[in-house]
Amino acid sequence: MEKRNLSKEILSWVWPILIAVVIAVLCRQFLFSPVTVKGESMEPTYENNNKIIISKTSHIDRFDIIVFQSPVEDDHYIKRVIGLPGDTVKVKNDELYINGKEYKESYLKKGIREYQEMGDHFTEDFTLKEVTGESKVPKDSYFVLGDNRQNSSDSREYGFIKKTAITGEVKFQFYPIHF
Repeated sequence: MEKRNLSKEILSWVWPILIAVVIAVLCRQFLFSPVTVKGESMEPTYENNNKIIISKTSHIDRFDIIVFQSPVEDDHYIKRVIGLPGDTVKVKNDELYINGKEYKESYLKKGIREYQEMGDHFTEDFTLKEVTGESKVPKDSYFVLGDNRQNSSDSREYGFIKKTAITGEVKFQFYPIHF
């Protein structure tokens, strides 16, 4: 009788643990996942070794920060979405123009100011056609840039990011904690 009670007790613990593990694996695979930032291409927004959570179910919009499979190496990159499908993109004198409309990039203010004080551009002038050979972002693709424009390998170098390469959208940073 004691053996049977012990078996019941063990099973009463095993089932909830097993169910919790299955739920956690499914959530990580299909809903959200923790990611560690590598490199300095998104500084000061995100720094090397920051820990972030990405949503795998988000709709991608302009200026979202995404994690995607690198087109040039077996790794994942983190960058900001600048151009959506059908967009034209141009930077002139540190001003971003999308479809001919100027957009303020408040997340770059400090970097732009520092470079302008030195008499230089934070983001070198370019048009989409000059860096990709295309005049518009293709269907199911995105044009991405790092926030640290002087030290970022991004769409200016390797072209557009396919929608299928996107792992998820950054939702928040959980380490280090900023109050």
